[in-house]
Order: sequence, then C-alpha cells, then structure tokens
Amino acid sequence: MPTTLKVEEENEEKQSLASQGPGKQSLASQGPGKKAVVSSKVKLAIDPEALKRFRLVVVAYSSVQREHFPTKSAYEAEIEVEERAIEVSEEIRKLGIPVRTLPGDQYFYTNLLVDKPDLIVNLVDTLRGKDQLCTSVPAALELASIPYTGTGMEGLVIGSNRNLTKKVLAAYDIPTPPFQFIRKAGTKVDEDLGFPLIVKLNESGGSVGIDNNAVKEDAKSANAKVTKMISTYKMPVVVEKFIDGPEVTVVVFDDGVKNHVFMAQKKFGFKPDGKHEFTSFESYDDWGSYKYKAVEENLKYRITKLAVRAFNGLYHKDYAKFDIRVDEVTGIPYFIDSNPNTAFGPVLGLPMTDVLKLNGISFSDCLASLLSKYAKDLP
Repeated sequence: MPTTLKVEEENEEKQSLASQGPGKQSLASQGPGKKAVVSSKVKLAIDPEALKRFRLVVVAYSSVQREHFPTKSAYEAEIEVEERAIEVSEEIRKLGIPVRTLPGDQYFYTNLLVDKPDLIVNLVDTLRGKDQLCTSVPAALELASIPYTGTGMEGLVIGSNRNLTKKVLAAYDIPTPPFQFIRKAGTKVDEDLGFPLIVKLNESGGSVGIDNNAVKEDAKSANAKVTKMISTYKMPVVVEKFIDGPEVTVVVFDDGVKNHVFMAQKKFGFKPDGKHEFTSFESYDDWGSYKYKAVEENLKYRITKLAVRAFNGLYHKDYAKFDIRVDEVTGIPYFIDSNPNTAFGPVLGLPMTDVLKLNGISFSDCLASLLSKYAKDLP
C-alpha cells in the first residue's frame, strides 16, 4: 500500500551519491581504498536509441485475492499493485515502447510463452499471499530465457526472510540491531537483547503487523506480542532491539554503469505510541506521519559505503530500498530492513519515488535507464 506524499519540497536537495565502480562487485572484491564518488548532479545512464529495439515489454504484478491473506491489513498492503502496474505501463508507453500487463497467476507462464516479450518488468512480490513464493516468477523467467528486472531467485530468497537477511548483513560487517528469531508461539523473548524491542513478521512488507503499539518496553508485553503475531499470521517473527534516533530511507539503483545511492531522512510528524518515532501500518494513511528531508553529508557518506556493500552482499539487482535507524547516542547506522524489489512506480508516496525526487531524479528517467540497460542486449 503506498504511503502518502512524504517529500519535503522546501528542503529539496538535488544531490546523490554514486558507488565504487562500474560493475557489480562482491565485498571481497571491493578494495579498502575505493570510495564512493560524490556528485552534486547525477545523470543516470540512458540510451534512447537502444529503447527503440523493444518489440514488447510486459509489466508483471501480484495477483491479489483476499482469501490468500490472514488479515485485512496484509491484503490492503498488496492490493495496490495492479493499479501501480498500469501506471508503470503507461510510463513505458510514453517512451514509445509496446507494453502490456500480466498478473502473476496460474496462467502467467503460458501467457509469456504466447507473447514472447523482450523484457518483464517484475512487480510480483507475493504469490497466493506468501512473499516466499515470489521466487517462482524469476524461476519461470529463467526457465523461459526471458530477461526480467529486479532481483533474481537467490536475492529474493534472502530478501523475503528477515532472519536470513540480518545474518547476511552481519556476515558482511553491516550493523543490524541485536535480534531473536522465533518460530513458535510461547517462546520467551531473550531479555539480553535489551529494551525497547520491536516485533516484526519474518516475511512481510509495508509495515504489516507493525501497529502503533509495536514497540515494547518490557518482556511481558513483548512475549504477548510474539504470541499474538505468530498465532495471527501463522509465520515466524523477528524480535529486534528498537533503535531510537533518526531514520533514513536509502535507495540503491544500478544503471549498468554505477550503483547510485540516494537517500533521505524521515522527519516524523508525531510518535505513534506517544514515545517513539517509527512508521506504523496505521500511519500510512496520515499525511502528517512524516516528510523527507536531506541527510547530513557526513552521515550520507558513511551510509553510502554500507548500502553498496549490502546491495551486493544480499544479491540485489537493479534497485533496492534499505531502512536505516541511526542510534541517537552512538551515531551507528543500523540496517533494520531490506526491500530488494521495493514498490516501483511513478506516483509520489512510494518511498523509492519520493527519495529519487528529493535527489533530483524523475521516475521517467529512472525507468528509461532501467529499460536501457536491458535494451542494449537486444538484437
């Protein structure tokens, strides 16, 4: 479900950061002397001539049925994707490219074999209400040898599992808050994590399950929240130390030449629980919940290096969003969430679109750059 408009126009700063080099590099290949390149004006790589090679592009989106979701809020977090797919297809059509939309349902693979598109813009992030099944789409596309945008199977396996994501981040020396993975209702929270704590579903997006009272100050209330979440959603949870301090939204975009890093800090309008600043599911519908503002330069530089490392280490591809909380005492930027195929679309209110706008990048340029990268390989 898209958020309301969060861009703080009066503080708009057209700055962005470009990453270490031209290729997709693993952590092991990134030399210690390489630094992110800071640029006051970023131009994404776009090849207008290559775009003319497209015969057909298909925008694939999640087929969302209410009966596949355990709660109304989980369903509402996904139902917007069909409208967003239409909006993306309209933007593709403006580029002079033939386009159609296809739902990710039981007929998806058959339709692909009939249409034989040059490229799939993959907006499918759930199948039958389960995030973990979204890997079926890139699997089918790999089998059919059809190029697609967004993260592949390996990255989606990691990205749809918070427990696994946090373990990979830790392995790459990327700060993430202390956490506990809990499968069974009734399992006691480890009090050594420290308080306050926040309980999250192991598989979900759009703040599903994170209500206005998600942050817990003691073991009793945290244990009750764990039991309720597992019983309601029928999936494991991650209990995480809540980091008080600024929250930064980071977008990494690979235009085929560089991993560009764009970011913005949330300026919260209120505290959902009266004590802590965070984004709850309920706050999505409140225009005053937060706005975006520019990030201080020193913090921007530190986060950029970590974001590029996370993007590569988590096997993300094309674009991804990270949510980061900066400890108000130590200043350490903690990666709290990763969204490999974050909501992609032209409408302001989507975090990626808002962050790009704040950094002087239009969605149309982002889309043209993304498609250009794949068009270059067409005959």
